[in-house]
Amino acid sequence: MNRIDRLYAVVEELRAAGLRGRTARQLATHFEVSVRTIERDLSALGQAGVPLATKQGRGGGFTIDRSMSLPPLNFTPREAAAVAVALSRTEHVLFRKDARSALQKIIAAMPERALAEARSAAAKVRLLVQPVPDPDAEIAETIWRALRDNHVLRIHYIDVGGVETVREVEPQHVVVGPNGSYLTAWCHLREDDRVFRMDRITEAERLPRLPHPRPVPEPVVDGHETKLPASALRPEDLLPNSDIGLSRTTETVDSARYTGG
Repeated sequence: MNRIDRLYAVVEELRAAGLRGRTARQLATHFEVSVRTIERDLSALGQAGVPLATKQGRGGGFTIDRSMSLPPLNFTPREAAAVAVALSRTEHVLFRKDARSALQKIIAAMPERALAEARSAAAKVRLLVQPVPDPDAEIAETIWRALRDNHVLRIHYIDVGGVETVREVEPQHVVVGPNGSYLTAWCHLREDDRVFRMDRITEAERLPRLPHPRPVPEPVVDGHETKLPASALRPEDLLPNSDIGLSRTTETVDSARYTGG
């Protein structure tokens, strides 16, 4: 996250916190920066005219007028219920904290009457879920950072037969599905694209090397097609009545690739 994006995000975080506020240390932990960096950000916001206030004593911190938002968020009750349903469809360890934070900000921006209507609508919806094994949170975060920063990974992987191998892989996608979550990657050991169940990765280490440039196939794991969440962040590109980022690839992953073979 660059500084401009973080400044906007700090304002929204403080606005969502309301009268409880947030300490500089809480903000630093949330945005994964130093306390000194957050203090500089808060100083810059104050100089830009953002109405910050401080609460002294135990439980004190920084607060902001709830009417202040960059930009203002106005959700209808049905929009808020739709977002709650969408976020509830996955509790993936990688996105659980951020999903809850996003929903908290939506709730904080809504009038009480609209919020009550949204809660009433959401209470009438039920989701069928299938319990799946969660990957280790620390391992999943290491994988995500390597994928985000375009780094090679060294992983310890246990295949379906219980055999453990150590591999260097070039991450391509995190795939979240009904049967679990997966990492797709180019495997140096097999010299081919492979799919790894993330809950079978027992260790992960990011290496200070960049992957080799090569085409990245669109993943289809266990016979499922994929949807692309990035498309939802560009609604202006979507045509009316179109599928949101539905992959049309017909490739499948065979049983060897499914297990990481």
